[in-house]
Amino acid sequence: MVIHAQELPVPGARSESLTATDGLRLAADRFQGVGPGILLAHGFGQTRQAWAATQQRLAAAGHASLAWDLRGHGQSDRNPADSRYAGEQFVADVGTAAAAAGTRPVLVGASMGGLTGLMAQARQPLFSALVLVDITPRWEASGVERILGFMNAHPDGFESYEHAAEQIAAYLPHRRERKTPAQLAHLLVARTDGRLAWHWDPRLLSEFIPDTHGLHDVLDEACRRLDVPVLLVSGGRSDLVTDRTVAHFLELAPHARHVQLPQATHMVAGDDNDAFTGTLLHFLSDLSAAPTAAPGDPR
Repeated sequence: MVIHAQELPVPGARSESLTATDGLRLAADRFQGVGPGILLAHGFGQTRQAWAATQQRLAAAGHASLAWDLRGHGQSDRNPADSRYAGEQFVADVGTAAAAAGTRPVLVGASMGGLTGLMAQARQPLFSALVLVDITPRWEASGVERILGFMNAHPDGFESYEHAAEQIAAYLPHRRERKTPAQLAHLLVARTDGRLAWHWDPRLLSEFIPDTHGLHDVLDEACRRLDVPVLLVSGGRSDLVTDRTVAHFLELAPHARHVQLPQATHMVAGDDNDAFTGTLLHFLSDLSAAPTAAPGDPR
């Protein structure tokens, strides 16, 4: 039996379910608003609650938004035992979420969410603009190794919320406040032996992650084909996205904007949500003020 992470509705949001093309249920939170919708895709190992503060500020500014748990994460279904996790499934799920968000939404994708959004856009013009959060088509291997090292470090789970908070604090020493049990509720599930485990399906590490190693050329081509406004928001302290990978991305998509948040690591929205959401709102404001572009014009 699969035990899902605890449901913690975002204040003001309407929780709903999306149905993936293969029938899996994807948990989502929606805020009503006016104008083009904002679709928020979280990173590997996160949940839709990573966008909670951003969604609330977007709603206050009048923007509709939809955030969902990627398959195998949080409240969304896990793949059945006979279905291996594959990149194609996540790309298809982006299409499902985009259709639910409304006509040509703006995609805001962090890490894995940004990569799958890029690939989806290259196949079909789903989005009116893209915001990539600390992800580029090339990334630093050492940064990935550090992230995966932490995700693999606790195969037996945690003895308590306090134990989990202690380990997360050691992994993110720049964060001043240690997470409370309430803040960890959507990240951990109680196992039958009483210990707490991460909310994501451990099969993702052995099935999905190996498939990402050969994606660089595919992502390069996806960036070359971008013909909508693009914003890259990177963390100044990120060990995944660096000056080198940003320069490569801007060569592929020279019309893209780049904003670096100096105090943020790879976990941009969590490290400095005020600065991140302010940057996003400024970009959305510029999109609204821009004249209507002809097809193929990246304005």
